[in-house]
Amino acid sequence: MAPRPRAGGTDMDFAPTEEQTAARDLASRIFTDLSTPDRLAAAGTGSDPELWKELCAAGLVAAVGDTGLLGLVLLLEEQGRTTAQVPFAASCVHGLLAVTAHGSTEQRDRLLPAVADGTVVVTGALFGPSAVRETTGRLTGVVPVVPWLRDATHVLVADDRRRLWLVRTADARCSPVELTAPWSAGRLTLDGTPGERLGGEGAYDDVLATARTAFAGLQAGVCAGSLARAVEHTNAREQFGRPLAARQGVQLRAADAHMDTEAIRVTAYEAAWRRDAGLAYATHALTAAWWASEAGHRVVHTGQHLHGGAGADVEHPVHRHFLWGRQLDAYMGCGGEVLQELGELIAAEGEQAARVVGAAEGEG
Repeated sequence: MAPRPRAGGTDMDFAPTEEQTAARDLASRIFTDLSTPDRLAAAGTGSDPELWKELCAAGLVAAVGDTGLLGLVLLLEEQGRTTAQVPFAASCVHGLLAVTAHGSTEQRDRLLPAVADGTVVVTGALFGPSAVRETTGRLTGVVPVVPWLRDATHVLVADDRRRLWLVRTADARCSPVELTAPWSAGRLTLDGTPGERLGGEGAYDDVLATARTAFAGLQAGVCAGSLARAVEHTNAREQFGRPLAARQGVQLRAADAHMDTEAIRVTAYEAAWRRDAGLAYATHALTAAWWASEAGHRVVHTGQHLHGGAGADVEHPVHRHFLWGRQLDAYMGCGGEVLQELGELIAAEGEQAARVVGAAEGEG
C-alpha cells in the first residue's frame, strides 16, 4: 500500500494512502494525549507500559503489516515528535517486518499475531560489528548495548557471519544499561544460548537497511518536535519589545533546521518507498541514516539553543528531543562512518555493474 510513482516518469509521490493517513492520525492522537511531559517524567529511564498497551490495542503495530515501511516511518515521526518511551520502532522493525519478510510460514504464524498484540516485543542487536559466534544453533558473545532490551521478550541478533538469530531474553543474561536517551536499554550476554535462525542469505542486509530507514524516520519526528517547540518559544518570548522570532538571526537558524529536518524526512521516505516497491534501497537507507546523523545533530542543538537559558534546563521538554537526537546519532553510527560505508557500497555496486557490462560485451 505504498504511495505510487507519478505517471509518465520516475518521480515518486510520497502522498500517504488512506490507510497510512488513518494510521498516522490515530498515532498522533494517542502519542499527543498519552505521551505528556508529566508521564515522561514519571517513566524515568524506562518505558510507558500503558502507552504501549494502548498502541497495540489500537492496532497500530499490526497496521504496519499493511502500510509497509513507509507507513511505519510516518508513525515513527509521530512518536519522535513527543519522544514517547515505547519500543515501537524496535518491535516493528526487528519483529513484525523482519519476520514478515524473512520468517518461515511456521514462524510467521507463531510470532506475528503476538508481535501485533504486544505480548511479544522484539528488539535488535544489529548495528556495528558482531562479536557473537554460533555453534550448532547456540550463541556466545556479548552485545554491550541493546536499546529496549529491558522491555523485550526476544532480541534479533546477528552473528559474526551476518546471519540472523532470534533469541528469547529469558534464555540470556540481560543487565540494565543507561543511555543518553531513556531507551530502557541493556547489556546482552549469551553463553551457549539457543537461537532460532531467521531468514537466509541477504536477510541481515535487508533488516539492517530497514532499521536505518525506520530510525531515520524517528529522527525526523524528533527534529520536527524540537523545532516546533523552538518556534513556539521564540514567538512567545519577547526581547526589547519584539518577539525573538522577529530577529533575522533566529529566523535563519530556524530555517536551516527546517531544511535539515526536511532532508531527513524525504530521504527516509524515499528509502522506505523503494523497499515497499521491491526496489534496491541499501544506498538510499544509508543516505537517510547519514542525514539523520549529521543533520539531526544540528537540529536538536538548534532547538535547544533557540530556547536560550531555558534550553539549559534538563527538565525542560526540549531537552528530551536533544537527548533523543544525540542518541539516534550515536545509534546509527556517526556521519563519517555512515558516509564511508555508503561510499564503499556505491563503489562495490559500480564494480559489479562494470563486470556485468563486460561479460555482456564479451558474449556479444
